[in-house]
Amino acid sequence: MTNQEIFKRDIDSIITSIEKEAVNFSGKTILMSGGAGFLGNYIISALLRLNDSLLKTNPCKVIAMDNFITGSSLSENLTKNPNFQFIEHDVRKPLPEDLNADFLIHAAGLASPYYYRKFPLETIEVAVNGTKNFLEFAKNKKVQSLLYFSSSEIYGDPEPRFIPTPETYWGNVSAIGPRACYDESKRLGETLCMTYYQLYKVPVKIVRPFNVYGPGMKANDYRVIPTFMVKAIKEEPLPVHDRGNQTRTFCYITDATQGFLKVLASNKNGEVYNVGKNEEEINMMSLAAIISNLANNKAQAQLIAYPESYPAGEPQRRCPDLTKIKKELSYNPSIDLKTGLARTLAWYKNLINQQNES
Repeated sequence: MTNQEIFKRDIDSIITSIEKEAVNFSGKTILMSGGAGFLGNYIISALLRLNDSLLKTNPCKVIAMDNFITGSSLSENLTKNPNFQFIEHDVRKPLPEDLNADFLIHAAGLASPYYYRKFPLETIEVAVNGTKNFLEFAKNKKVQSLLYFSSSEIYGDPEPRFIPTPETYWGNVSAIGPRACYDESKRLGETLCMTYYQLYKVPVKIVRPFNVYGPGMKANDYRVIPTFMVKAIKEEPLPVHDRGNQTRTFCYITDATQGFLKVLASNKNGEVYNVGKNEEEINMMSLAAIISNLANNKAQAQLIAYPESYPAGEPQRRCPDLTKIKKELSYNPSIDLKTGLARTLAWYKNLINQQNES
């Protein structure tokens, strides 16, 4: 299966999962920051695909923003779509006044620990100044909905009795630690959102994604799944930090995108939702073994100390409580870990083969 076929199947799956919510986007304009990133590519592609089926008579329009600090180039399918517009813009600066939109998605950010260690000030400014700029735009333009992308990192390293972690958990975060530029700026971004909701009734919603992965993550993203997969394909050792006992639950991109769009389309203003998977919590040694087996080669895990380029202090466990989003928005993640990993690995194999042939 080609990468284009893998991506199309994923987008079709997302469309099926949000049929009920799709009508909310009919004839509307959606403005998204971070549009050239991994999440942006899926969200924008899903919204535009709605025009081919559920919104044929009254299509939606999508405007994407990015400054390409970590974002990739946009696909040709997007740039040629008549209902798509791209603006190269740094969200740390105020949004262009001549823009208009009904829905806003503020997803710009540096989510990879490697990149937020490399760009700590930019990380803070995007989450704080960028969020304030989006909130000001939403207030002045009286938009229908604003979705702010926070992070599960705002929980820090949860106490064991708060795993799975509910939205009501206050967090266990260091304000001056090696990850603080990301964790604390995301927390302040949430505070800004709630302040604008309380003062000005800006229709904001907040999502906290938990370890989203899938096709389209850059090979040099430096997060665990793309790192393991690229190494496994090349039959190189899979680098596992520390003792490899850290655990995560991983959420495949189609399930995550379903959750994001359900929240965006809802009328749940001033609410916060975890988005992820609450099953198959796995440690990094076991994850390395699964990926090695899927790659069907001799690549093995190799324990290493945290490199200088990767901020220490990572949470030991990460698993969401999804009770709220499942009950209120009928969120239903369905892709099991091995299925999602196999799809992602196939995508990386195709990508690396293409690179070797060029």
